[in-house]
Amino acid sequence: MVAARAHHSAEHLGEQAIWSALFSVPDPEIPAVSIVDLGIVRDVTTRQVTLTPTYTGCPATLVIEQMVRAALDEAGFGEVEIRTILSPPWTTDWISEEGKAKLLAYGIAPPVPAGSREVGCPQCGSIRTEEISRFGSTPCKAQWRCTDCLEPFDLFKCH
Repeated sequence: MVAARAHHSAEHLGEQAIWSALFSVPDPEIPAVSIVDLGIVRDVTTRQVTLTPTYTGCPATLVIEQMVRAALDEAGFGEVEIRTILSPPWTTDWISEEGKAKLLAYGIAPPVPAGSREVGCPQCGSIRTEEISRFGSTPCKAQWRCTDCLEPFDLFKCH
């Protein structure tokens, strides 16, 4: 019984250490947020890290896997497998509140509820904004502009 508790405790500590290592991995396209903040990290065990990219064809998927491998190796978890799954698909609901705040501080409007047209400008806070293009600098963002301060900005698309 004591050995089983000690094993469970050691496994829990190992998982916490892996999570800590993953929090240091920035998203390659938005370095202000970690892949954990974005909800790309789906599950962690001492045997496997499961990732889900923001888009099925996300061009950063391979880079993210390489960065995760490097972070795990550096933290002493070279034996941990990295698995990428596409189902269920990633959703902006998985972005943490801290991640949304980091996006905003970086100048990217965090996702708004589906169907909402009230997008706040990350520069001045105005909600007098308009979509310029459904396509932004990456597939997960759209290009918007504030009609008050006239600054363009990206909106992280809700999906």
